[in-house]
Amino acid sequence: MADVLEEIRTEEDLRLGPPWDTVVWDDPVNLMTYVTWVFRTHFGYPKPEAQRLMLQVHHEGSAVVATGSREAMERHVEAMHGYGLLATLRPVER
Repeated sequence: MADVLEEIRTEEDLRLGPPWDTVVWDDPVNLMTYVTWVFRTHFGYPKPEAQRLMLQVHHEGSAVVATGSREAMERHVEAMHGYGLLATLRPVER
Protein backbone atom coordinates (compact mmCIF):
# COMPACT_ATOMS: atom_id res chain seq x y z
CA MET A 1 0.00 0.00 0.00
CA ALA A 2 2.83 2.42 0.87
CA ASP A 3 4.42 1.83 -2.56
CA VAL A 4 1.14 2.73 -4.28
CA LEU A 5 0.79 5.96 -2.27
CA GLU A 6 4.41 6.93 -3.02
CA GLU A 7 3.82 6.32 -6.74
CA ILE A 8 0.68 8.51 -6.68
CA ARG A 9 2.52 11.31 -4.85
CA THR A 10 5.39 11.14 -7.35
CA GLU A 11 2.98 11.40 -10.27
CA GLU A 12 1.25 14.40 -8.62
CA ASP A 13 4.60 16.12 -8.05
CA LEU A 14 5.57 15.65 -11.69
CA ARG A 15 2.22 16.83 -12.97
CA LEU A 16 1.91 19.92 -10.77
CA GLY A 17 5.56 20.84 -10.35
CA PRO A 18 7.13 21.79 -7.05
CA PRO A 19 5.07 23.98 -4.70
CA TRP A 20 5.69 27.72 -4.32
CA ASP A 21 5.03 30.18 -1.49
CA THR A 22 3.46 33.62 -1.59
CA VAL A 23 5.40 35.82 0.83
CA VAL A 24 4.08 39.17 2.09
CA TRP A 25 6.72 41.61 3.35
CA ASP A 26 6.53 44.33 5.96
CA ASP A 27 6.33 47.92 4.77
CA PRO A 28 6.10 51.28 6.51
CA VAL A 29 2.93 52.30 4.65
CA ASN A 30 0.04 49.91 5.30
CA LEU A 31 -1.82 49.79 8.60
CA MET A 32 -1.99 46.49 10.45
CA THR A 33 -5.80 46.57 10.32
CA TYR A 34 -5.65 46.95 6.54
CA VAL A 35 -3.23 44.03 6.12
CA THR A 36 -5.54 41.88 8.28
CA TRP A 37 -8.50 42.94 6.14
CA VAL A 38 -6.62 42.00 2.94
CA PHE A 39 -5.77 38.55 4.30
CA ARG A 40 -9.39 37.99 5.32
CA THR A 41 -10.82 39.36 2.07
CA HIS A 42 -8.47 37.81 -0.46
CA PHE A 43 -7.53 34.50 1.17
CA GLY A 44 -10.67 34.01 3.27
CA TYR A 45 -8.73 33.56 6.50
CA PRO A 46 -10.71 33.78 9.73
CA LYS A 47 -9.87 36.89 11.74
CA PRO A 48 -7.52 35.16 14.26
CA GLU A 49 -5.42 33.59 11.46
CA ALA A 50 -5.32 36.82 9.46
CA GLN A 51 -4.17 38.69 12.58
CA ARG A 52 -1.53 36.04 13.33
CA LEU A 53 -0.10 36.35 9.81
CA MET A 54 -0.24 40.15 9.94
CA LEU A 55 1.68 40.14 13.25
CA GLN A 56 4.25 37.77 11.77
CA VAL A 57 4.74 40.20 8.87
CA HIS A 58 5.00 43.10 11.32
CA HIS A 59 7.37 41.48 13.83
CA GLU A 60 9.43 39.13 11.63
CA GLY A 61 9.43 41.12 8.40
CA SER A 62 7.51 38.62 6.28
CA ALA A 63 5.07 35.72 6.34
CA VAL A 64 4.10 32.92 3.96
CA VAL A 65 0.42 33.51 3.33
CA ALA A 66 -0.25 30.81 0.72
CA THR A 67 1.40 27.75 -0.82
CA GLY A 68 0.52 26.06 -4.10
CA SER A 69 1.33 25.87 -7.78
CA ARG A 70 3.55 28.56 -9.24
CA GLU A 71 0.73 29.90 -11.40
CA ALA A 72 -1.66 30.23 -8.46
CA MET A 73 1.00 31.92 -6.31
CA GLU A 74 1.79 34.35 -9.14
CA ARG A 75 -1.89 35.33 -9.13
CA HIS A 76 -1.78 35.87 -5.36
CA VAL A 77 1.35 38.02 -5.64
CA GLU A 78 -0.30 40.12 -8.35
CA ALA A 79 -3.41 40.48 -6.17
CA MET A 80 -1.32 41.55 -3.16
CA HIS A 81 0.32 44.21 -5.34
CA GLY A 82 -3.18 45.33 -6.35
CA TYR A 83 -3.96 45.82 -2.65
CA GLY A 84 -0.75 47.83 -2.27
CA LEU A 85 1.16 45.15 -0.34
CA LEU A 86 4.72 44.08 -1.09
CA ALA A 87 4.70 40.38 -2.00
CA THR A 88 6.95 37.90 -3.79
CA LEU A 89 6.91 34.22 -4.60
CA ARG A 90 9.58 31.61 -3.92
CA PRO A 91 9.95 27.86 -4.17
CA VAL A 92 8.93 26.05 -1.01
CA GLU A 93 11.98 25.31 1.13
CA ARG A 94 12.24 21.55 1.58
